Amino acid sequence: MKIGVPKEIKSHEQRVALTPEGVRELTFEGHEVLVEKGAGEGSGFTDQEYQEAGAQLVSLAQDVYESSDMIVKVKEPLAPELPLLRPGQILFAYLHLAADQQLTIALLEREIIGVAYETIQLQDGSLPLLAPMSAIAGKLSIQAGATYLEHVYGGEGVLLGGVPGVEPACVVILGGGVVGTNAAKIAVGMGAQVIVVEKSFQRMAHLDDIFQGRLITRAPSISCLDEILPLADLVVGAVLVPGAKTPRLITRSHLKQMKKGSVLVDVSIDQGGCCETSRPCTYTEPVFIEEGVIHYCVTNMPGAVPRTSTRALANATLPYVLTLASHGIERAAQIDPAIRKGINLWHGKLTHEGVAEAHNLECFRLPF
Repeated sequence: MKIGVPKEIKSHEQRVALTPEGVRELTFEGHEVLVEKGAGEGSGFTDQEYQEAGAQLVSLAQDVYESSDMIVKVKEPLAPELPLLRPGQILFAYLHLAADQQLTIALLEREIIGVAYETIQLQDGSLPLLAPMSAIAGKLSIQAGATYLEHVYGGEGVLLGGVPGVEPACVVILGGGVVGTNAAKIAVGMGAQVIVVEKSFQRMAHLDDIFQGRLITRAPSISCLDEILPLADLVVGAVLVPGAKTPRLITRSHLKQMKKGSVLVDVSIDQGGCCETSRPCTYTEPVFIEEGVIHYCVTNMPGAVPRTSTRALANATLPYVLTLASHGIERAAQIDPAIRKGINLWHGKLTHEGVAEAHNLECFRLPF
């Protein structure tokens, strides 16, 4: 199979979908890999390294798309990239379609085969291609929140960990999954007071066990949010319903009760965000203010640390790229049920229930 790796064009996105090591694995198996020149520079990989690994360097993104059977990307295609996709071409990337009806319709019109990293799902319910980026985003959420709590950035001027004689900041984390757990690790490590709101009793028990009393777990309810959000200096939105639009847990009314200069880091923004007032941002303008609360809603948070993120992502995605390239989409989905769950789009038809429900569109069964 011919596999194309274009350079990412999203604002401040320096990750790349394949490392030179991944290219070497694919070319060893007999596949051709086309890499757009400069695609790996932001992650610390030179064109020469890709060439030495067996890749064919291509000057224009258009040539990558035209010559490839499968496009492997990090982020969803933006408007300039959509016309480059062709019917029957496999697109393997983070798509986050439930949060973007316009993109969903556009990709349906292109009649591609869309396989989404975020809906590749193992039998135990885990999301192996979302997990590494979720871990990074969770850790970054506390770094970002601590920064924007500083008065110079418009925050309330609170040090996350406090000092002797002065209480630390209160961090509320909505969701105790991979994002929430990693956010809690950093927040607890910095000395903050941490409350994790999580609906799963088993997950709460796990958090209680691993943190050994250094954080508080709460079950979600209207009363719970009414009680704890006014206490929060930093709120991290770490809610996820795999493949579906994120439920809106925080309302404008909640924001009005929160501290002026407090910070909301909505990591859920890729799937629509968990706050009524959240809207997608880029690293060019990462924050905005609603009701006196600083909103940080960057949709590609791990892009800030591409040298770490690219390696973590490529470690997770490469086995699936190899399976898709070696067996083709239909056989790969039969071999690995996780890949089948990753298929969101099939030749102009929507095949993921969560995305279909988010946009009130018909969901079709895969024909195999």
